Amino acid sequence: MKELDQYHQWVDWNEEDQVYLGRCSNLITGIHGEDPVALDGELCAVVKDVIRHFNAEGRPLPPPRVRPMREVA
Repeated sequence: MKELDQYHQWVDWNEEDQVYLGRCSNLITGIHGEDPVALDGELCAVVKDVIRHFNAEGRPLPPPRVRPMREVA
């Protein structure tokens, strides 16, 4: 499994700020944007960058707190 796939990522609407928020709580606080589809792509890119940064510095990644789905019933 790719390192990226181990971390739960999601995009949801924030009523208070009137923007979509993209989050990956294990690695980043979050990013925001107007288009949820574009934001999802940006979120994946940011998470990949964070993983590359950890690996380049030889630092261990934080353990994922949410188990990825392994099978679809």
